[in-house]
Amino acid sequence: MTRRLGEGTWTDHWKPTRRPLLVVPVGSCEQHGPHLPLDTDTRIASALANSLVNKYDNGELLLCPALAISASAEHASFPGTLSLGAAVFEQVIIELVRSADWAAGVVLVNGHGGNRIPVDRAVRQLHTEQRRVLAWWPQIPDGDAHAGHTETSMMLAISPELVRMDDAEAGCMDPLSELIDTMRTSGVGAVSPNGVLGDPRMAIASHGRSLLTRLSIDLLSAVDEWWD
Repeated sequence: MTRRLGEGTWTDHWKPTRRPLLVVPVGSCEQHGPHLPLDTDTRIASALANSLVNKYDNGELLLCPALAISASAEHASFPGTLSLGAAVFEQVIIELVRSADWAAGVVLVNGHGGNRIPVDRAVRQLHTEQRRVLAWWPQIPDGDAHAGHTETSMMLAISPELVRMDDAEAGCMDPLSELIDTMRTSGVGAVSPNGVLGDPRMAIASHGRSLLTRLSIDLLSAVDEWWD
């Protein structure tokens, strides 16, 4: 059974000789095309974080509430998107980790690539303060960039009832390296009117389960190496 920080009391953690490691899913609230829910990144990050906590049966890991609104300015032209902005979100990460000095450390399980710069900046600052924090990012070779086959397959494995495959349609198929400059200055809508970077139409749940398994193994390995 997953140990969740929000379900306990403060007295559960008053154990100076056995401090827990906090696992924080980091997602977003942003458009994911016409077929995926706005909280797709949060659901994927939460599924991976939950898997990590469940792999430790000694009670040393605690699953924290997800950070569900983050830095999503590149999706601002689409209704439903909420964003704190990069500078504010960087400070959110810093203050969150500072507030967790009672714990052994913090693992940030990231599900939204747009958070990369503020999270990495925050972690560098926290490391100068001698705080233990690990930012983990999913690596999927040959995966598409946003709301395509990759994310749609994982969502079919996690929350199939929220995936509208009848509305799935291909978006911009150009390599991300050719799009990134325009996206940074003008947003995703400037390169993909439907908000999709890839093609979700052939996504299947079995592929999503395989991806989640591979990512879960990678996350567990990263935490084991870092925490030893």
